[in-house]
Amino acid sequence: MGTLTYGSSGTVLQFDDRLLAHLQAVIMAKLRRDEKFGLTCSHDAGGYTSVWLHPSIPLVFTFDTVDRPQLNRPWVELLMQSANSGSGLSMIPEPRD
Repeated sequence: MGTLTYGSSGTVLQFDDRLLAHLQAVIMAKLRRDEKFGLTCSHDAGGYTSVWLHPSIPLVFTFDTVDRPQLNRPWVELLMQSANSGSGLSMIPEPRD
C-alpha cells in the first residue's frame, strides 16, 4: 500500500501502488497545467475523504514497491475524465482488455 500525503496537516490517503501510480499520472498532469480539482476516495471501513487539490499545496506520493507499475493508458484516460468532471477525481476500477 502506497500513500498520498497532502497539505500541511498531513492528510494521508492509502492506495494500492498500482492505483497510486495511475492517480499520480493524472494528478501531476493536471497540477502541471495549474488546474485545481477535487479528489474523493472511499475508506474500507466505510465513509470517504474528499480533498481539494491545488498546485500550491504540498503533495507527496510514497510507494511501497521499488518497481514502478506500467501504466494502463485507457485507465489513465478514464481517471482523467473523472478528474475533469464536476465531481472531481474518483476511484474507477481498472478496465480489462
